[in-house]
Amino acid sequence: MRASQRARGEDVALVDSLLAADERRRSSGVRFDELRAEQKALGKLIPKASGEEKAELLEKASRLAAEVKAADAERDAADAETQELLLQLGNLVHPDVPVGGEDDFVTLETHGTIRDFEAEGFTPKDHLELGQLLGAIDVERAAKVSGSRFYFLTGVGALLELALVNAAMAQATAAGFTPVLTPALVRPQAMAGTGFLGQAAQDVYQLEKDDLYLVGTSEVPLAAYHMDEIIDAERLPLRYVGFSPCFRREAGSHGKDTRGIFRVHQFDKVEMFSYVTPEESQEEHRRLLEWEKQWLTSLELPFRVIDVASGDLGASASRKFDCEAWIPSQGRYRELTSTSDCTEFQSRRLQIRVREGKKVRPLATLNGTLCAIPRTIIALLENHQQADGSVRVPEVLRPYLGGREVLEPVAK
Repeated sequence: MRASQRARGEDVALVDSLLAADERRRSSGVRFDELRAEQKALGKLIPKASGEEKAELLEKASRLAAEVKAADAERDAADAETQELLLQLGNLVHPDVPVGGEDDFVTLETHGTIRDFEAEGFTPKDHLELGQLLGAIDVERAAKVSGSRFYFLTGVGALLELALVNAAMAQATAAGFTPVLTPALVRPQAMAGTGFLGQAAQDVYQLEKDDLYLVGTSEVPLAAYHMDEIIDAERLPLRYVGFSPCFRREAGSHGKDTRGIFRVHQFDKVEMFSYVTPEESQEEHRRLLEWEKQWLTSLELPFRVIDVASGDLGASASRKFDCEAWIPSQGRYRELTSTSDCTEFQSRRLQIRVREGKKVRPLATLNGTLCAIPRTIIALLENHQQADGSVRVPEVLRPYLGGREVLEPVAK
């Protein structure tokens, strides 16, 4: 755990604080049990005593009651401190994860061909220019209505989102996932249990009056779906594909990706989620990645797969793979999907266990973005644009767009 904290760039001393708190919890628990046993034994003697002996026993019982109460409080305090420190620790980093910060990832594979627009004879437009030409994206009116980092999808933009959602859901259900429409508001235990009230807390919207949180991803309600349950091993793997709005404060991203719809406060997403035995988690992680690759390939997008470095994992992930699509206007790859193996980190916090015969133990949870709508729209518009401002529709989406092969600019 110390090595894992070091790899994450997190406080290593936290591990020692946790061990010390746990030792206090154990010793205070033993002390409480001893005093309670003594108190019970004394309670049996008092009715049999009389006179001066009884008075002494009653005085001793009074002192003992105070000591028991103090020991109980000490035990509870040590237990609370232990739990608080536990919640501050991230998951154990997988030994194969590259160590370092955001830029220390390892590229695992590259797919597709990056278009040479110069050779084609025109300069590519960015997604906002294209979106405005198509009558698909309106950020100016969204700023008027909601502020910066919001957007309207209009006309073919709205239809494109619905096409993406339906096509992604079709792929996932064909692979055996159960489709789920999840709540966008969750209780604190769901948010904390999935690891989003630690280092990610600054990005979370909280409704203090109602003691609820807006989810940043349907991973949260999908993980908490089986909270406080014991699942028979025969039912595993359990795979769900959720669709939900996602809300993110984007704290600390001031000045970054402000143009268009790349980094926004609210967006929709299709998310895969798996429950498996701990022994199956690494294989399931690879399967989730393959489903993501299948999706991006069907959209005919050039992309690469990276093994995310330890300092950029997020608290709950033991290992994370990102698929980054090529964005022509930026001249670089940007994250489009992500899949994380959370091992037993979330299930322990949420009390989700698997029953194998007479044995009950925590299971493993994994998540994988299938389609984050705004960034997918960006990648589609920019990579499939044509010189006249129209956009070619990938074959996989055409049945969900009334057979459209091209999105045409609208007359002003």
